[in-house]
Amino acid sequence: MIIKDEIKNLAYEAESSIRPYFDRIDEIAMFNQEKVLDAFIKHGVSEALFNPTTGYGYDDKGREVLDEIYADIFRAEDALVRHNIVNGTHCLAISLFSVLRPGDTLLAATGKPYDTLEEVIGISGSNNGSLKEFGVNYKQVDLINGKVDFEGLKKAITPDVKAVILQRSKGYDWRTTLSCEELGEAISFIKSTKEDAVCIVDNCYGEFTQTTEPTEFGADMVVGSLIKNVGGSLAQSGGYIAGKKKYIELAAYRQTAPGIGKECGATLGQNRFMYQGLFMAPHIVAQALKSAIFCGELLIRMGYEVTPVSSEPRYDIIQAIKFNDSDKLIKFIQGIQKASPVDSYVSPMPWDMPGYQHQVIMAAGTFVSGASIELSADAPIKPPYVAFMQGGITYESARLAIMYAAGEIL
Repeated sequence: MIIKDEIKNLAYEAESSIRPYFDRIDEIAMFNQEKVLDAFIKHGVSEALFNPTTGYGYDDKGREVLDEIYADIFRAEDALVRHNIVNGTHCLAISLFSVLRPGDTLLAATGKPYDTLEEVIGISGSNNGSLKEFGVNYKQVDLINGKVDFEGLKKAITPDVKAVILQRSKGYDWRTTLSCEELGEAISFIKSTKEDAVCIVDNCYGEFTQTTEPTEFGADMVVGSLIKNVGGSLAQSGGYIAGKKKYIELAAYRQTAPGIGKECGATLGQNRFMYQGLFMAPHIVAQALKSAIFCGELLIRMGYEVTPVSSEPRYDIIQAIKFNDSDKLIKFIQGIQKASPVDSYVSPMPWDMPGYQHQVIMAAGTFVSGASIELSADAPIKPPYVAFMQGGITYESARLAIMYAAGEIL
């Protein structure tokens, strides 16, 4: 792996300028690590909880205790953590279908949700099995300059609005990520307008980037993927939903069946990975945040526009880089793949990925397939050709890969 001298010099300058920001990241990681460790100790985690179950999975103590630990960490009443939730979109679909009924309206309070939810909602696609086909209506209020439009929300919250979805991270948009405090302000406003509206937060990429989570600011349900932040790069698959007990029960009924809920579900030997990954997560998220800051600062010095910039607080692990050129975008993402520990010989190309409206290119040379908490980068092939880089289970390896990818577009 040859890294150009010019890139090495720029990287040295970039790293020297961002070192002060690392101290704050370490403080957050220490706080969250204590929170996780306290929960493990409180619930008496032992090796017996890692034992696999098969079949119906009745009386799987490891599964039950992990739910309780997630509830404690998220300061929630209850949680549902399952290895057979296939991704964040699946987790969100479970949440939405569990609380919405025919004639209800779903309101998106932070603009159009992430691309893969379009077919779930029925905004696009065949609508087979979508919320729209089941008679659920949809409307959205776009952000104004990256902030929640409270006046627009006030007009949009009509009596038929049953659930409101808020997306913490930027997705494939060029905007800032919303903090827990900003989400809390929006949730408080929504509840003051319609008290029984169910507020669902897409928390993907945001866990452990602050010392709080959206459930501490009034969210009824928060949703995320285990192959992102909370899985700590060790969980092999899965997702979680944390929040109010009555809504978690509905989600469990949707995930399995009414009357069964959380009582069944063999863990098939996945508990150990989910426990250990959660324990590692605060540290791993800190590594990813440091990697994102380094990436942003290096690319700024190469003349590219990025968001967020180094001095801005970070509420997710994503670094967006605007290339304004499809070739440079593709070369950068291919460079990340070439400098990955797994499948470095593979050259990713744009393709029609299920759930996306544009061709997408993705680099993920990861130990867990597609794990976004490991170093990965992806982008829709559309102007202004923005790459979204995230993850990095060690700052050192991510730094090397980012330098190599930067050299590919020099």
